[in-house]
Amino acid sequence: MRKLSVLLGLLCLLGLTGPASAVIGTIDDVPGATLLLPYFEVDLDSAEGVNTLFSINNASASATLAHVTVWSTWSIPVIDWDVYLTGYDVQTVNLRDILVSGILPRTASDGQDPTDTISPQGDISQDINFASCTGFLPYQVPGVSTNFRAHLQAILTGKKSPVDGTCAGTNYGDNIARGYVTVDVTNACSLLFPSSTGYFVNGGGGIAGNRNILWGDYFYVNPSENFAQGETLVHIEAAPGFGANGFTGNYGSLLTTPGEYTFYGRYVLGTAIDNREPLATTFASRYVTGGGFTGGTSLVVWRDSKFTPGASCTTGPNYGDLFEDQIVVFDEFENPLTVVTGGPSGEPLPGAQCTFCDEAQRVDVGGTDGITTNADFGWLYLNLNHATTRDATLGAGYINIAQAWVTTVMDAEGRFSVGFDAIQLDNANTAVSGGVQLPVLIKF
Repeated sequence: MRKLSVLLGLLCLLGLTGPASAVIGTIDDVPGATLLLPYFEVDLDSAEGVNTLFSINNASASATLAHVTVWSTWSIPVIDWDVYLTGYDVQTVNLRDILVSGILPRTASDGQDPTDTISPQGDISQDINFASCTGFLPYQVPGVSTNFRAHLQAILTGKKSPVDGTCAGTNYGDNIARGYVTVDVTNACSLLFPSSTGYFVNGGGGIAGNRNILWGDYFYVNPSENFAQGETLVHIEAAPGFGANGFTGNYGSLLTTPGEYTFYGRYVLGTAIDNREPLATTFASRYVTGGGFTGGTSLVVWRDSKFTPGASCTTGPNYGDLFEDQIVVFDEFENPLTVVTGGPSGEPLPGAQCTFCDEAQRVDVGGTDGITTNADFGWLYLNLNHATTRDATLGAGYINIAQAWVTTVMDAEGRFSVGFDAIQLDNANTAVSGGVQLPVLIKF
């Protein structure tokens, strides 16, 4: 009887809280249909080196599937797998376990795990059968073969694959794997990438679903340097139509209109059938390069090249370097220093710099190899749009617009560190680009 009373109390508590308020067009920390880990690093040589971990959480009492895709720094999908989540479940992913040891997260729906030894559920959590996962889940140990691990380790460090001779990322001259990760709520187990035909169907009827129930966080951990940073994953909501899924206003209708900007727009040929809100294009963030933060500041930056890239080991990605429109550094006396005034992507104006050249990277602020600053303390204005006629998959109104994401990391060597998302100054559906200056873009 006492157990029943506790159960009823929990149900009442959950019912009273209600759903989180969602604003489509603003990337906020509410459950979404897609999660983005904007950048990862994994030291392949040492377990004491840098590593990246992230969590996938289910905000719903109903069970669900999530599809994880690892992308290279040139935005080429290299491996994917499925995660089954019971109601209110959480699954932690250690990228070093996958890339070095080949161990994929072991989960299974009720049909593959009838005794609940792999994916147990609590008293108020649903556990159902996804028949499509038979033969997929649970993954064996190891789930990634030795040969494929060698392939992944090579292409994620910018080297040529020993398996098929391909390249997929920038070589930084070390043995640290780099890239980014997406996680989508899905309706069935699948081997498809988000770039594959049939993965998205308008209204969430394909492999990918549209339920806004996923949330999560991520950590960079570096035992040898005695620091770690953590931040929420980027939560991207789906809105299948006007006023749908509890959203108010007509912004959601943009996410079903062909030619409008959506998060996966380049992979669905601008048809908007992914129904995902896009990210921002311009950002503001503090920086420090002294005082207590002896390690300085670095920026973790994800960018959208706006088309599906190919790769060559001799020439790199076919999008070329991604030149940003503008970077302005302000000191604490409001003195501006324009670092970059870029030109079209791949066709830079004389003197333009390529600071965030890949689709996922970490860039230092200050120092000899980082963004030039005019003081040790201040803030950055980042216009990460790029102009290119290769943006033809989206409508004419977005030809100079490119979504991005920025996270700021500050650390004191061997002592402590902090990480936080930069401030969004717009959204890709409302952005302005093409050399527009700072005072016009910032509106309060």
